Amino acid sequence: MKYNDFKGKKLSALGYGCMRFPVFEDETVNEELTAKLVDEAIKNGVNYFDTAYMYHKYQSEVVIGKILKNYPRDSFYLATKYPGNMGQVRDRHPSEVLDEQLNKCGVDYFDFYLLHNVSDDNLELYFDEERGIIKYFLEQKELGRIRHLGFSTHASVGALRKFLEKYGDVMEFCQVQMNFVDWELQSAREKYDMLTERGIPVWVMEPVRGGRLAELPEEHEAKLKAVHPEYSTASWAFRWLMKLPNVTMILSGMTTPEQLADNLNTFSDKAELTDEEWELLLNIGKEMLGTVPCTACRYCCEVCPVGLDIPKLIAIYNEMLFSPGWGARQKIAAIPDDKKPSACIGCGACADICPQRIDVPKTMADFAEFLEKLNK
Repeated sequence: MKYNDFKGKKLSALGYGCMRFPVFEDETVNEELTAKLVDEAIKNGVNYFDTAYMYHKYQSEVVIGKILKNYPRDSFYLATKYPGNMGQVRDRHPSEVLDEQLNKCGVDYFDFYLLHNVSDDNLELYFDEERGIIKYFLEQKELGRIRHLGFSTHASVGALRKFLEKYGDVMEFCQVQMNFVDWELQSAREKYDMLTERGIPVWVMEPVRGGRLAELPEEHEAKLKAVHPEYSTASWAFRWLMKLPNVTMILSGMTTPEQLADNLNTFSDKAELTDEEWELLLNIGKEMLGTVPCTACRYCCEVCPVGLDIPKLIAIYNEMLFSPGWGARQKIAAIPDDKKPSACIGCGACADICPQRIDVPKTMADFAEFLEKLNK
């Protein structure tokens, strides 16, 4: 098992994500199989477990806490998250939530505690001095109930920058969606560079995008097999991330013994991708997108009579075309109605000036129609 240092702690480079435990038909967690998977992971060097308040319909914390009771408390690192993105928690003091989580997990402290999904539409929650959410968690850190405080995010680059400007000095790590597709699609490259410049270590979630990057189109699979026929497709995605020096933790939700075994093999292999192999995977990611080719030159913004941030809208549209997940939905929800794609009047001034010859009015109309169908 590969390990990375974090403030004197030896963290397994592979972390066990607790959002995708094996389940029965009624979607309750198969605790017996989960316990076997966790035991196998621990025996092979995995020592980091990442859960959250709402995972598995609020039961993930309970399940992993019950399983980890069988191991010495100082032999593993347990992480969970403050669900500030959940409406039903907003009216509760964070102390109630933290106490509940400690009780559910059966521990006296969390090794790592994250603000869950800091995003474009909830910055005001954390910026609200009267609520004092971050102040409270920093106090808990002083008391030892939280050992390290960080945050996870699907935010836009702009929203992430605002958050870091205010709280970057007290955030010890950041968990971000990153893989060879989202390097461009979700601006993970810019986020990675921003965090690296600030000296904030990166934790990676969705390294294989919920399994989508574990099975690639046939023509892309062939390119990889021609180079390393012995590598599984999923292992390429993990190896690609391990080339990034500021990536400290890579999380994977391992549902089956086969997935666990493949990941353990990958993170025990000393071989690394060459620079050429890293670029090969990045190019495959670009080929998979097939999205609107906006380069964000912003010429269109200068002539838009209704003041739309067209590159931002196209970036969100591209993301949603590839995978209409809730991260992208939050980004569009944070945009005022008069700045959404439906506000486009179709004048065509933007298309006339676009160096990429994008039919922007049609793109905005298509995006508006896409959102309308999505919300039905």
